[in-house]
Amino acid sequence: MFKHILLAVDLQHDDSWDKALPVAIEHAKAFGSTLHIMTVVPNFGSSIVSSFFPIDHEEQVMKGANKALHDFVDQHIPDDIKVQHIIGHGSAYEEILRVSEEIKSDVIIMGAHRPRMEDYLLGPNAARVVRHAKCSVLVVRE
Repeated sequence: MFKHILLAVDLQHDDSWDKALPVAIEHAKAFGSTLHIMTVVPNFGSSIVSSFFPIDHEEQVMKGANKALHDFVDQHIPDDIKVQHIIGHGSAYEEILRVSEEIKSDVIIMGAHRPRMEDYLLGPNAARVVRHAKCSVLVVRE
């Protein structure tokens, strides 16, 4: 049923994946799926802000994120699951949606926290992904 599963994780916050990860692994094993694991490095948001960092800072951050994602997969994903590592750059929900379409995912699995008051006004990443994804989205609550 699911050939391509996209699991979005925030490597800085275990609660973004600690319950979603076992669900993604279970689905990948059950369907013989490829598990596409992605994390997103936020952009600076403003060229003025980026001017305070060294010229190669962004490249170094992306390399660090790539290494951290590979370490995460080595530590948490069984060897019998086919994995693709993906590093996004920019807005989390926009990158998740872009990658989902690019890889033609059948389902996006992601963790979500209980909404706070400001989430009702602005909308968290999980809510935006659910609203705009062209495939099924499985949101696993913490």
